[in-house]
Amino acid sequence: MKIPLARPDLSQLEKEYVLDAVQSTWISSTGKYVTQFEDKFAELCGTRTSIGVCNGTVALHLALMALDVRPGDEVLVPSLTYIATANAVRYVGAEPVFVDVDANTWCMDPTLLEDKITRRTKGIIAVHLYGHPADMDAINYVAGVHGLWVVEDAAESHTALYKGRPTGSLSPIACFSFYGNKIFTSGEGGAITLSDPHLELRARTLRGQGVDLNRRYFFPVTGYNFRLTNVACALLCAQLERRDELINKRRHIYSVFQELLKDIPGIQFQPVADWAVPAPWLFSVLVSEEVFGKSRDKLISDLEEQGIETRPFFLPLHTLPPFREESRKRKEHLPITMSLAKSGINLPTYTQMTDDDIGRVVDMIKKARI
Repeated sequence: MKIPLARPDLSQLEKEYVLDAVQSTWISSTGKYVTQFEDKFAELCGTRTSIGVCNGTVALHLALMALDVRPGDEVLVPSLTYIATANAVRYVGAEPVFVDVDANTWCMDPTLLEDKITRRTKGIIAVHLYGHPADMDAINYVAGVHGLWVVEDAAESHTALYKGRPTGSLSPIACFSFYGNKIFTSGEGGAITLSDPHLELRARTLRGQGVDLNRRYFFPVTGYNFRLTNVACALLCAQLERRDELINKRRHIYSVFQELLKDIPGIQFQPVADWAVPAPWLFSVLVSEEVFGKSRDKLISDLEEQGIETRPFFLPLHTLPPFREESRKRKEHLPITMSLAKSGINLPTYTQMTDDDIGRVVDMIKKARI
C-alpha cells in the first residue's frame, strides 16, 4: 500500500462542527465558528487577536499591505522557503532580497542581515522553516536598530516555541497556513496573528473589500475579498480542540523515526537549537551522497518505486526564473541554502502512520543504501 507524504486527520468532531455550520446556513464568511476560531487561535499563539483568511499566501499578502509595503521597497527573505514568501512581496510591488540560512537552524541567518540592508529595505520576513523557529530575538534586534518591521512566516510552525514563547507572537504580524498537509488544516485557509489594534483595523478593513467596519456599504479604501468561511472555521475549531492529540501523535512519529534512523550512515537529522521546540510538521533529514552512497534524488526515486511518497527540500528561490535575474545583479551567494536544498528530504509524516508504516519507510531507506 502507498504511504503518502501527508494526510489530514479528520474525526467525528470535524464532521459534527461542519454539519452544524451547514445546517445553520451560515456557510460564508460570517458565523459563530469564525469568531470562535479567531479567538482560540489568538489564545494559542499568545496574541491579542487573529484574523482568518482564505490561505497562507493571502495571509502574507495582507500582512504586507497592512504594513504599507509599496513598489520600490525591498524586503529581506530567506531563499530556502516556499515560493509564496517571495511571491507575496512581489504582489505589493516590492522586491525580495534573499538571505542565506544558518546551518544550525535551517532558518534565516541573522548575522547576514545587515550586509543586505539598503536605503530601500523596509522589512524582514522570517520563516520558521520545517517547524523550527527562526532566531527571532537576533532578527528583531537588527530590525530595531535599522527601523525595519518583521513578519513571521509561521505557515509550518503551528505550536512551535521560541524561548518558551509561541511562534505567531514574536513579531508585529505573523502568518499561518492551514493547507491540507499542515498540522491544523481546513483544506485551504490561513490566518494572521497580531496585537496592535491599529494594524488589526487596517488588516480587517483590507480583508473585507475595504469596507468601513462601523458603516455598512461605505468603502474608504480599495480592499480585497480575503475572508475565510464559517465552514472552514468549523473544521479549524475542531482541529484546535484536538491539538494535544494531533501534536502528541506527531511527536511519537518523530521519536520513532529518530530511533530507527539514528544508526544509518549518511542520514543527518534536522538540528534543533537549545532555545527551540519545533513543531512536528514533516520529519526532515539530510542525505550525504558521499556517506550514504546514493544521492537524495536517487533515494526519492527508489522510495517512490516502493510506494513511499517523499518530498525534496524547496528549490532555492533566488535560482528560480521569477527572481534569478535580480539575484544575479545583486551577486547573491547563498552556499548553505544551496547545500541544504540539494540534500534535504521530507519523509512521510501524518497522524495515522503506525509504527509499522515508519518501520517500512526506514527499511526501504536501508535497502536503498545497499
